[in-house]
Amino acid sequence: MICIAIANQKGGVGKTTTAINIATAMAAAGWRTLLIDLDPQGNASTGLGIEAAQRTLSSYDLLVDRVPLAQCIVATRIPLLDIVPATVDLSGAEIELVSIEDRTALLSSVLAGHHGHDIAFIDCPPSLGLLTLNALSAADTLLVPLQCEFFALEGLSQLLHTVEQVQQRFNPALGIVGIVLTMFDRRNRLTDQVADDVRDCLGKLVFEAVIPRNVRLSEAPSHGLPALIYDNTCTGSRAYMALARELIARLPPQHRKAA
Repeated sequence: MICIAIANQKGGVGKTTTAINIATAMAAAGWRTLLIDLDPQGNASTGLGIEAAQRTLSSYDLLVDRVPLAQCIVATRIPLLDIVPATVDLSGAEIELVSIEDRTALLSSVLAGHHGHDIAFIDCPPSLGLLTLNALSAADTLLVPLQCEFFALEGLSQLLHTVEQVQQRFNPALGIVGIVLTMFDRRNRLTDQVADDVRDCLGKLVFEAVIPRNVRLSEAPSHGLPALIYDNTCTGSRAYMALARELIARLPPQHRKAA
């Protein structure tokens, strides 16, 4: 199984929307997909229609109480897509994990040897705390959603610096599979300028697929559905399907053959 963390310490960049829809797109392409919700807000769980009553075991139990992964997995309404949901309890995990030895390797040890899925996505909180460090330590690679606005560029530099530190201290094999531009608005000249600057700086690391600002992407979570199910013809859904195709092409051959 290949594990991909979806992270950006800046909030409001479309990280959870990306996690929900790229996971759905991969499942639609035939990959047995697991989404791990590591954000205490639990928005990825809500966006996939996982009610509070279904979250008896969550990513909090997985990390803090060491409950086996299989017991924390909840099936979604989407074929081939499962989730480890999050609850507000996860907000206290940062403090509870501080005194634990190897506290940054907890998720890595949980996922080691798991063969029930072809691919796992980790939806990280908008911070660079212990939860995100656990995700980066467990991941094979990182997918970074980047909002097309000026301040997002500053956040990206901080994230890249953190990735370097994680590579040096915890996970030498961690790579970056790509950066996806989100909330793209062609009516805004600054959006084009930011996109051009990112591509000039990072080149082929930036995905060709661009996620636009789209009403359907915003509406879908309130119905407990990914946009790809809520309206698979909208521009946002088509963009995420294009992103999934690019992502598959970038994965190592041994992982592409798995599904």
